[in-house]
Amino acid sequence: MKKIMTLSILFVAFGLYAQEEEKEKKLTISGSVDAYFQTFITSPDDTQPAFGTAFADQTGFALGMGNLIFSYEGDKVGAVLDLVTGPRGEGATFNSDIVDGIVNQAYAYWNVSENTTLTFGRWNTFLGYEVIAPAANFNYSTSYLFSSGPFSHLGLKADFALSDDLSLMLAITNPWDTNDTSTTGEYAYGAQLGYKDQYLNLYYDSGNNGGLGFEIDYTGGFDLSEDFFLGINAAYNDNDGEGFYGAALYPQYTTSESFAIGLRGEYFSLHGDGDDLPSVFATTLTGSYTVNNLIIKPEIRLDTWSNNEPYLDNDGEATDNLAAFTLAAIFTF
Repeated sequence: MKKIMTLSILFVAFGLYAQEEEKEKKLTISGSVDAYFQTFITSPDDTQPAFGTAFADQTGFALGMGNLIFSYEGDKVGAVLDLVTGPRGEGATFNSDIVDGIVNQAYAYWNVSENTTLTFGRWNTFLGYEVIAPAANFNYSTSYLFSSGPFSHLGLKADFALSDDLSLMLAITNPWDTNDTSTTGEYAYGAQLGYKDQYLNLYYDSGNNGGLGFEIDYTGGFDLSEDFFLGINAAYNDNDGEGFYGAALYPQYTTSESFAIGLRGEYFSLHGDGDDLPSVFATTLTGSYTVNNLIIKPEIRLDTWSNNEPYLDNDGEATDNLAAFTLAAIFTF
């Protein structure tokens, strides 16, 4: 009788443990869909002007991307499959790697301990203030700093929570934006040190075969009041004596539960051999109005270059500045 009772207790305990495990494992599906209208103020739309930064470079009505994220989270292990389609998705994946540019992220992770996580696969970059998915950015258009750095990495990274406020990440990956198979035999190295939501990021590859070279990046921000936030991004890149540097400020003011307004002021410059290399000052003013899961973003942007006239004005003459009005709609689920 004792043996039967003991076995019964064991079976019940095992069943409860299995149910507990089942509860801890969960599959979630999320994503977004976005579209926009864009017209250029200082240049004819039929000349197909563009700022030269990533995404949102069409005139008239255009699609951004559809984004579908499958996330499986267990107690110790999990995986994420992030699928994209549309022009923004193609631009983010170069429409040439991993199933014709459909896969934005695909990785598995293992929580080795309470403070250590290993991630293996492809994930979006740790560098910079902005990201690929428009729902996670305040501004709809993207910055020169974001457009010039890596979009994603394919490799292995280790995240360490050193304390409640201090974190460290170390990574070894394929070279810059080589997101399918690396045929060069070279690798890139990354590191991130975080303290109270301020992040110092480092990236290095040899710079050969179209590589990026070295980049150091600071990304952070401060709540100056309950309604006012200031985001900051600054970066310096060098590849055999040439590269870029710049800084951007992101002041954002929340006026109500449904509306906020924000400015991106960015200075971006090339460096290398020669004097007076081109630089640009770009100002973007964005409103953000939220209705349930829908975000509506009206935006005005003006870019002005020095030592460069990459645009055409309304008379068809070369000019150093370009302005546009954009209205975007982003639905999240």
